[in-house]
Amino acid sequence: MKLDKGAQRSGLVRHRVATSATAVVLGVTAALGSGLMTGAHAETSAAPTGLVLGVGANESQRVVSWYTPDNTPQVVQVAPTSKIVNGEFPANAVTFPATVAANSVNGGYNAHATIDSLHQNTAYSYRVGTQGSWSTTYSFKTQDFKGDFDFLFFGDPQIGSSGNVDKDGAGWKDTLDVSLAANPNAELLVSGGDQVETANTETQWNAFLASDKLRQYPWAATIGNHDVGGKAYEQHFWTPNTDRSAPYYNGSAATRSGGDYWYTYKGVLFIDLNSNAYSNGSDAAHLEFVSDVIENHGADAKYTVLVYHHSIYSPADHANDGDNQQRRQDFPTAFSKLGVDLVLQGHDHSYSRSYVIKNGKKSHPGEQPGSAQVAQGPGGVIYVTANSASGSKYYDLTAPDTNEDPNYGPDPLNPKSHWANSVENQEHVRTYVKVEVRDNKLVVENLRSGTCAAPNAAVELNKVSWCGPDSGATPAQPVGSAVDKVVIHPYRGNGWDNRADVATTTAAESDWLQ
Repeated sequence: MKLDKGAQRSGLVRHRVATSATAVVLGVTAALGSGLMTGAHAETSAAPTGLVLGVGANESQRVVSWYTPDNTPQVVQVAPTSKIVNGEFPANAVTFPATVAANSVNGGYNAHATIDSLHQNTAYSYRVGTQGSWSTTYSFKTQDFKGDFDFLFFGDPQIGSSGNVDKDGAGWKDTLDVSLAANPNAELLVSGGDQVETANTETQWNAFLASDKLRQYPWAATIGNHDVGGKAYEQHFWTPNTDRSAPYYNGSAATRSGGDYWYTYKGVLFIDLNSNAYSNGSDAAHLEFVSDVIENHGADAKYTVLVYHHSIYSPADHANDGDNQQRRQDFPTAFSKLGVDLVLQGHDHSYSRSYVIKNGKKSHPGEQPGSAQVAQGPGGVIYVTANSASGSKYYDLTAPDTNEDPNYGPDPLNPKSHWANSVENQEHVRTYVKVEVRDNKLVVENLRSGTCAAPNAAVELNKVSWCGPDSGATPAQPVGSAVDKVVIHPYRGNGWDNRADVATTTAAESDWLQ
């Protein structure tokens, strides 16, 4: 489709109406594997950079974000991959207009556009830019819009934290390659935050975004504490249904980035929080956001999954940070009351899986450490903390400290661990979390994506003194082996009432919820 230059204004171009888009894509299917990249290349040196495919508001959307060197109208051009001939898009390819804004990081511009009205089980190819200045062409594949699916959760790539961007980037790329080779039909890549070490350092962002997997599978971004202090995070990732008002930010207006957002995917309601904002009423604001989203959309969801960066049941260096102690008081009772099923967290560069937690306490005192099957019961929530996905930095497990935080002491069944956690693990090898979503269960599995061998920056650079299970006493296990696996049987009753009332409730005033 040719751009209508007479319609160009404020970085936008017209695109075909939805009926035309539907006509283009109706009935097209392809046996092409997920994430195949086609061979067309950029036509000029001024082509867009930093492309990343993001999650949309639902299964039929994707959001594409990129950098562009000048403030010209930008689009995403999309066609079924079966219609691409010799790398050329068909004349009736659909375009979606981009919003273009000045880039506060590198002096250029950033752009984002939403691809809408996608069909299920269809391979699509896309490129971004404008006529004469296109990006490389990439492809992605939609799957069934209903039913079972798998997604992958990644903790803290934090590119640059080892001091060697190239080694960190190599570990991150390898984890993406390993995890998607093992799970080619995974439908979402979910972030635990801290994509980079320093918010506005574009060399780190370039290394994070180097893998084409991030242009072929949708990345559901989460903002970590190392992603704040600049605008690069939201310039690289545009997220759906996002509230960027003051309580969901952290820092000054000139540098703050993030916000809270939500989306639905095949019966799962995902809610993502900017946990960097936690004081001065921000936790209450987050709970209000969660409550409102669940009240309006929870009835249509089989599961509710929360994602944020700071692990409240952290097992390692951040276990007793003051902000985590605050969140441990503010969040758990409300999450139980609201019927949250699973909470995914990062920040502590180690792996943990909680017992079933209800109202901030172990729900079933008899649940054994490392149980392979758990039943949630009313108000039961599982909390998972992801280890480093890049190998750039690991934190060792800490012993429970009753003096510093008497509410986060040892587990009576396993005194070396904190009371909340069924499993705590650190081997100084890269891992990722696979979540299988099934109609009657969730399966959570922590899988090794590396060994003690390179790429493993923290080990290569002697940032750690041992590697392998049992503090290095046992040889490293093979790539693809499981650290932990649990089958979660959800509660299907209607025991979560008064959802709207939870919004303004924190631990100090929540006795009525117990």
